Amino acid sequence: MTTPGRLYGVGLGPGDPELVTIKAARIIGRADVIAYHQGPRKRSNARRIADPYVRSGVTEELLEYPVTTGITDHPGGYAGAMADFYEDCARRLAAHLVAGRDVVVLAEGDPLFYGSYMYVHDRLKERFSTEVVPGVPAFGAATAALGTPLARQTDVLTVLQGTLPRPELARRLADTDAAIIMKLGRTFPSVRAALAEAGRLADAWYVERASMTEQRWLPVSDVDPDAVPYFSLVVVPGDTHAGRRRYDDPDAAPPPAPTTAELVVVGLGPGADEWLTPEAATVLAEVDHVVGYAPYVDRVPQRPGLRRHASGNTVELARARFALDLAVRGERVAVVSGGDAGVFGMASAVFEAAEDPAFAGVHVRVVPGVSAVQAAAARAGAPIGADFAVLSLSDRLKPWPVIERRIRAVAEADLVLAVYNPRSRTRTTQVGDLRDILLAHRDPATVVIVARDIGRQGESLTVTTLAGLDPESVDMRCLLIVGASSTRVSQAGRAWTPRYVED
Repeated sequence: MTTPGRLYGVGLGPGDPELVTIKAARIIGRADVIAYHQGPRKRSNARRIADPYVRSGVTEELLEYPVTTGITDHPGGYAGAMADFYEDCARRLAAHLVAGRDVVVLAEGDPLFYGSYMYVHDRLKERFSTEVVPGVPAFGAATAALGTPLARQTDVLTVLQGTLPRPELARRLADTDAAIIMKLGRTFPSVRAALAEAGRLADAWYVERASMTEQRWLPVSDVDPDAVPYFSLVVVPGDTHAGRRRYDDPDAAPPPAPTTAELVVVGLGPGADEWLTPEAATVLAEVDHVVGYAPYVDRVPQRPGLRRHASGNTVELARARFALDLAVRGERVAVVSGGDAGVFGMASAVFEAAEDPAFAGVHVRVVPGVSAVQAAAARAGAPIGADFAVLSLSDRLKPWPVIERRIRAVAEADLVLAVYNPRSRTRTTQVGDLRDILLAHRDPATVVIVARDIGRQGESLTVTTLAGLDPESVDMRCLLIVGASSTRVSQAGRAWTPRYVED
């Protein structure tokens, strides 16, 4: 019985045959079959790079792409055409492997970095022995050509595709220290516009055919957009991200003496763009820095000159101090929160941090936003039309016994109750506990509203009862509204609470 051959994905580097590794050259030289991808009516660049190492008489498999753009008459579109193509590639290579022949698939750069080899690898790795030989990526050759450091110390490097929508590309460029943008060609005008919006155009370099004899590099602003080939990329060095500082940087210079300054805390609303108030939009259009939890910072459109400072969900005080420090230095800063910043948002954390005498000269202004409870109630009807209470079920900042006491007090007072943060990945039992505490004081038929992702894509709203509330149906994207004894549901399914109270 014939022993199956071995599949190799061999990285050849960016173009210079001398950048092919010793291991890659050795494996290519002993291969039974050399396979390589090639565009229609083009010569494979991978095959050209490998030419000095390919032995005479080796079997070659040309894997020619059926299409190179999104235009095709395939019933499955471009994705369908390419899926069929890779299935055919895998079938052809498998025939050699079954016959006991070792197959080397040539790959420009690195085989598993935006390479075609990976699609063959995915289809054959469970059936045959495989080995991947890494190669020098194109951006490594590009930064070497520029002679410019790409990332230092704690710099974050982001590799981006020029095919991303321009607003998304601009946002990511503004948020990172160093960046590589690949897949240019026809996307170059959009890439250049995104660099300008992110304030990174002046420091961005264009590198064409890195490591090849015809390589060249020049500032992106000087590039003719009609003459950008596929073998090109953009380098944005991390050193160029002016003024980037981190919340907990121990080497950061202390703030200067307090001066008269302002910090604006902005509520963005619960998700829908139309719920951003004109006042909030005006502030965001004027500031130089936006500070906040990453998903909220992402909602602020990128524009030239805007610096974005995103962080995780458990560093509120550090985030507030960072923003106050910027304000003391004379920067125009907005701290953003979802919904209303004063309702379980950043406003309280900012005022707490501002108690530090170092920030005595900073005036804190709060710009209100549509709160999540307002948005959910509006979708449901008018359940908070009478007296109501708002409670967070999270015990991260207060102990659970305190939460229990407050739930009982609300229940005994017969108030409508809006519940934020009902559940998380680590807090899975508290919705059930909430229901049980309320059932000790409320009719099982009490109206309950489960609002999920209100104002966002895929929003849903369920009207049920306290007895019918399924804790497993509640997740971290939900807000609950538990009605009072007077809350009722109309024939149209709308929940509302009368403003009057009957004795």
